[in-house]
Amino acid sequence: MAEETGQEKTEEPTAKRLREAREKGDVPRSKELTTTVLLLAAALSAYLFGAQIARQLSAMMRYNFELDQRAISDPAMMIAHLTQSLFDAFFSLWGLFLLLVLAAVIGPIALGGWNFSGQALQPKGSRINPLSGLKRMFSLNSLMELLKGAAKFAVVGSVAILVLLLDRPEITSLAKQNAETAMAHALEILIWSFLVMSAAMILVALVDVPFQLYSYTKKLKMTLQEIKDEMKNTEGKPEVKGRIRRLQREMSRRRMMQNVPEADVVITNPTHYAVAVRYDKARGDAPFVVAKGADFVALKIRELAAEHDIPVLASPALARALYHAAEVDEEVPVGLYQSVAQVLAWVYQLRRYKQRLEPEKPEPPDDSEIEIPEAYRVDPE
Repeated sequence: MAEETGQEKTEEPTAKRLREAREKGDVPRSKELTTTVLLLAAALSAYLFGAQIARQLSAMMRYNFELDQRAISDPAMMIAHLTQSLFDAFFSLWGLFLLLVLAAVIGPIALGGWNFSGQALQPKGSRINPLSGLKRMFSLNSLMELLKGAAKFAVVGSVAILVLLLDRPEITSLAKQNAETAMAHALEILIWSFLVMSAAMILVALVDVPFQLYSYTKKLKMTLQEIKDEMKNTEGKPEVKGRIRRLQREMSRRRMMQNVPEADVVITNPTHYAVAVRYDKARGDAPFVVAKGADFVALKIRELAAEHDIPVLASPALARALYHAAEVDEEVPVGLYQSVAQVLAWVYQLRRYKQRLEPEKPEPPDDSEIEIPEAYRVDPE
């Protein structure tokens, strides 16, 4: 995309881009950090368990060299002897193995976290493509790997020479000690030298980790056009979003129309607006709006009211106030309680008349008789 549009990849990768990279198994990793963790774990194991391992291996050697003629001539005894030796060897090295396994797990996930991807296991032709291989050989990453190799050699070599110079008096003194003491002393020198040289790898890791993070971010950087395309694909095209909104409005309108037959009264403009209102004690102390609409929707509300014998009152001021101040399925604003109560009082009187409980049919309230607070008045459009 960058080559096609001629744009520079200057923008930081989006969350979606980073997530897709992780799904493909592409996460920042540092081989130097993994190597450093393994070496330090091995050095720490040697420091913690070195003396114990030496004693147990020494005992195992004595056990294997002190064999009588009968044991050598008996295959069954030799197999048992071998089994015991293998068990002793494993038992003596279990601490070393445990720390190395933990280091082998922690080292790779220390940078980039735990990630397993089946896509990374799939074969790719680019991995065996000679041109791709040449490109990788002469890339910035290859140059960095060469510099890191030289740096590791220089750092570890320098530290090794420094350790040998500092330990020179102790190393030369080994010749004056008896065999057992010299072996223990040599093992101590070896462990400390290994620990110091392993710690020297920390310097290489401190350089490699920021470089790997920089390279990973740079590789995933995006152009402005790529970000725009991603946002468009994520949020949807404007025409599709518009269609979805229209469908949602249509579904909401249908649900609203299904509630019109439950209304107590429909207040109209008389033709421009229509608001259906209901009062239900079980729901609350205030009447609420069942449905509302303008123009064609208002016409449909009036038609449904006629079909279900719902009273229709022409009150332009109140219809405009309710249409603009109240939402569907919400209570009428407190300021319009009295105005709506006047209309509902007429509705209840009309019901009693239809039930032959009132001698005369009540007259609907005149629009001028319904008081609308100034805060809710809406000028005619």
